[in-house]
Amino acid sequence: MTKTNSSYGDKTNMVTQAVGLFATNMQRNSTLNQLAGKMPKGEAGAENTLRKQTSSDMPIVRVQDLGKGKGDEVTFHLLNPVGAYPIMGSAYAEGRGVGMSLNEDRLRVNQARFPVDLGNVMSQIRSPADLRKLGRPVAQNLMDRYMDQSSLVHMCGARGFHDNIEWVVPVDSHKDFKEIMINRVKAPTKNRHYIVDGSGVQLFNTNSGEIDLSTTDFFTMDTVDSMKSVMDEMPLPPPICKFEGDAAAEDSPIRVWLVSPAQYNKFAAQPGFRSFQSASLARASQAKQHPLFLGDVGLWNGFIIRKMPRPIRFYAGDTIKYCASYNSEVESSIVVPDSFGQNFAIDRSVILGGQALAQALAASDKSGVPFFWSEKEMDHGDKWELLIGSIMGTSKIRFDVNNGDSNEFTDYGVTVMDTAVPCLGRGK
Repeated sequence: MTKTNSSYGDKTNMVTQAVGLFATNMQRNSTLNQLAGKMPKGEAGAENTLRKQTSSDMPIVRVQDLGKGKGDEVTFHLLNPVGAYPIMGSAYAEGRGVGMSLNEDRLRVNQARFPVDLGNVMSQIRSPADLRKLGRPVAQNLMDRYMDQSSLVHMCGARGFHDNIEWVVPVDSHKDFKEIMINRVKAPTKNRHYIVDGSGVQLFNTNSGEIDLSTTDFFTMDTVDSMKSVMDEMPLPPPICKFEGDAAAEDSPIRVWLVSPAQYNKFAAQPGFRSFQSASLARASQAKQHPLFLGDVGLWNGFIIRKMPRPIRFYAGDTIKYCASYNSEVESSIVVPDSFGQNFAIDRSVILGGQALAQALAASDKSGVPFFWSEKEMDHGDKWELLIGSIMGTSKIRFDVNNGDSNEFTDYGVTVMDTAVPCLGRGK
């Protein structure tokens, strides 16, 4: 019987495959995907359900609009902080209301596609494997990597120069970099960009045309302690993260600190690291075993410290972009000191609070969901090619925030920290 099977070329294949691929992508157990909440269901959160928006308490906020509205932009709004003193006693209050102002940020969506060559009749005969069966996981893996890596680059405000076959996002000198990233990669705002300074931290600083870092400025527990002190005293710090089911979210607030593998290894070598892993496991038991608390991760001083999948790395002589002014998005450039040589580099870590990154997903007219799928015969049935595509866009959320004394461009839920790391040479 064949009634439960669909033959090659069946028009429902593409929709079925596309829905399956989209579901697989949304459920993937990657660090970046765990930073987004679930889409609302039923009547829970009516406004968010209508827009299909994930929780704003998580670092990645997804907006999925499956409607037929025109346009390729999504707009996000921020109600600027309001400050005022109370009017006491019988003093006249009417007409003295404090003003409110909104600020906005927006992102674009675009189509991204990965075609995969499935070979021809003779390659199928010669190969010990079914190339057509292998094609789908290859395409799925490419799209998963693209979504994770583009999110990481936007969060960190730089692509860096570490480069190997695992990267599907090229370095920023590549001719297609801007188109691949869809939205502008924004260097960190001045009030959200830090570097290690001995046993402490300081705002990003330069020295004689070079970044003010030495080869001994590593990521350590002192770095974490110093950054916690900075955030405790910072006006309007990044919002805390609230993970689904985390019973301690209000009493013991946390943020996520993604560090490179080299930074993590230095941190893990610190005395007492095992106790920080134990603290993470204990918090997981209070958060319904949320996967972000499990694996190679430590919990220390209000931060979940976890490896990012790829390092955002700068080698000796490479350029780092930064914002020199609080009230301007104009980007300046500085270089990594030549003294870093071949044995050291600078890696970027990123601290994430709520609403750090916006990700918009639009419906394809081919499938009705953000993913689409195609398989095609060519050359009179001798050759085959499949294609996976998505319609999406990602951007770091940034606002021109009025903090009472002045306006500052602010990466709302993102703070970055640059440190020295030992390395094995360029690209390693």
